[in-house]
Amino acid sequence: MSEAYTFSDPRLVELDGFRVTIAPEKERCDIVLDRAPLNVISMAQRDQLRLVFEALDEDERVRVIVLSGTGEHFSSGGNIRGFMEASPEHVSKLAWNIAAPARCSKPVIAANRGYTFGVGFEISLACDFRIVSETCRYALPEQKLGQIPGSGGSARLQKIVGVTRTKDIVMRSRRIPGRTAFEWGIATECVADGDLEATVDALVDELRAFSPLAQRTAKKMLNDTDDAFLTTAIEVEGLNYSRLRQSEDFKEGVEAFHDKRKANFVGR
Repeated sequence: MSEAYTFSDPRLVELDGFRVTIAPEKERCDIVLDRAPLNVISMAQRDQLRLVFEALDEDERVRVIVLSGTGEHFSSGGNIRGFMEASPEHVSKLAWNIAAPARCSKPVIAANRGYTFGVGFEISLACDFRIVSETCRYALPEQKLGQIPGSGGSARLQKIVGVTRTKDIVMRSRRIPGRTAFEWGIATECVADGDLEATVDALVDELRAFSPLAQRTAKKMLNDTDDAFLTTAIEVEGLNYSRLRQSEDFKEGVEAFHDKRKANFVGR
């Protein structure tokens, strides 16, 4: 049973354009963009989203975070007028705010359907898993405004699909269907629109079955070595492997394997 999440931070007393719910028995928290029909993301909302991810990162009740949108579209992007009204200092923080899902130590799943444009696409790219429906359309349309992506979109995308396809998407403001996004490796999985929530639910349950400590370690290791030399990445992997060998969860995992039972991981 989900309930509204209560924040102690006074900056999160009134959420701008989204809601947050928690289901403690499922160790799950949902962040839902809630400014239908297009779920446009305001400048203030970006600040709040960062604060929310930081708060959930510290909440021991939460194992997995799901980011989704109300209605037919995840988000058509940012509030264009807000860019003209924001100070240069505020604009300089855009990429840092939208990178909050990547910095969060817990698994973050983006559930994308319909328009997933601009900052909507960029914050999804900062998540660990992108489950898309066949209605999903990814795009970075900033060229139509005489601009470029400003919250990490082109940089993250280039890491995933390479410079040729990134130029095709960015420089032509091209819309990428969900199925194509999956084939190109942008999306983790593409499903029928009616199956999106069930697929996300199944992924949440799957992730919860693993060791929280091993999950946090894997996420940080993969993020930290994304642009490292192969020799460096292998060294970091080995050091983290050695550290996890000392954990209670690893001992429990080995014992459960030999006992042919389900492991009971505690995150230590």
